[in-house]
Amino acid sequence: METKKQKTWVIIAIIVLGIIAFLVQNQIAAQGVKRIDLQKHDLSTPGKEMVQARIDFDGHSAFGKHSHPGEEVIYVVEGSLEYQIEGEKPVTLKAGEVLFIPAGVVHSAKNNTNARASELATYIVEKGKPILVMKK
Repeated sequence: METKKQKTWVIIAIIVLGIIAFLVQNQIAAQGVKRIDLQKHDLSTPGKEMVQARIDFDGHSAFGKHSHPGEEVIYVVEGSLEYQIEGEKPVTLKAGEVLFIPAGVVHSAKNNTNARASELATYIVEKGKPILVMKK
C-alpha cells in the first residue's frame, strides 16, 4: 500500500515539474511579448480552424524559436520586426508588410528597436491542436 502511494506522489511531482518547466521556457522565450487572441473560427475545410492574434513586442524584446502545426500569415501593424526563418537569412519587416510561414517551419521574431512593435498573426491549423510548439 505504501509503495502505491509513493508511486502516485512521484507521478504527481513529475507532472508538476513538467508543467513548471513548460511555463518557465515560454516565459523566457516571450519576455516583453504580449499575445492577445482576437478570434477563432472553424473553416469550411473539415478539421481546420483559423486563429487570429495580435502580438505586441516591447522595445528590444523577442519571441524565441518555435513552430506552428499550420500556416502562419503575419501582418506587421506597427514598428518593425526581424524574423528568422530556419534555413533563410533574417528579414526585417516594417508596418504594412507581410510574411508567410509554412506549417512546421521553425522561426523566431524580435524587435531590435526602442519602440513598440506589433503584428497581426493569422494561423490556419488543425482544430484542437496546440497553436505553438517551442523549440530549444
